[in-house]
Amino acid sequence: MSLFQFLPHKKFPDFYEECRLTGVLRYLPAKVREYGDSYFMEEYSNQYKKSYYEDEPNLRAMAERRLSVLEKVGAKAEGSSLLEIGSAAGFFLDEAKKAGYLAKGLELSPKEVEYAKAKLSLDVEKKSVLAIPTNEWKETFDVVAAFFVIEHIEEIDGIWERIQAWTKPGGFLYLAVPSSFGPSFQTNPSAWFATHPSDHFFDYSVHSLKKLLSILGFEVNYVRPMSYHSYRDLSPRGKLPEWLYRLYANSFAYGDTIELTARKLKH
Repeated sequence: MSLFQFLPHKKFPDFYEECRLTGVLRYLPAKVREYGDSYFMEEYSNQYKKSYYEDEPNLRAMAERRLSVLEKVGAKAEGSSLLEIGSAAGFFLDEAKKAGYLAKGLELSPKEVEYAKAKLSLDVEKKSVLAIPTNEWKETFDVVAAFFVIEHIEEIDGIWERIQAWTKPGGFLYLAVPSSFGPSFQTNPSAWFATHPSDHFFDYSVHSLKKLLSILGFEVNYVRPMSYHSYRDLSPRGKLPEWLYRLYANSFAYGDTIELTARKLKH
């Protein structure tokens, strides 16, 4: 039985269906794309105006910050197992390995897999997460991480069943995702749809993730916006002083991108 029950979105039925159980949004125009080397490099350069490898210092600093978040919420690194779904060239995995994790990655880009294995000596497989049977890694990982990955996966039940099954009781999930609870969709939906990536099948928010994760037996213990774009906010919030806007955003996880950790309950 599916975790999701999608119905036409009341306001945007041409673009979205909404899960009546969780509030997750299914983007109807989405299309499957091939995630090879050119996709990875071109998309990254288009978004950040530098290559993925040129951005290595920033990516490693972000990895260190994320690992410190895991430590603060109670994850113990030394000897713990960590899986990153969509591990790219392995910078996060490498920092996790240095911190003491037994780190493993799944990645579709052949070039990035080769770099992670040959240059960084990491355990990375060139496999889709959905190619691995749900029961194969049952309760294997202390941490499962996926940064800007799950929105690309069309088989939504498949990815969430695996996340739930593969995380040990008491283990942690760490996600970063685009968010529909942010200035773009909430105050300027026409701009949101005009720039919506064609290969994002689902859109999440702090609210839908909390509901979904609760159903799956997880408890959210950390969430924050990853971006502050007050200039995108066409509501009165957009006219707030920047410090006050950020206070609001931090208090309610209001942002076009968010990150979140959740702990799998032991019972």
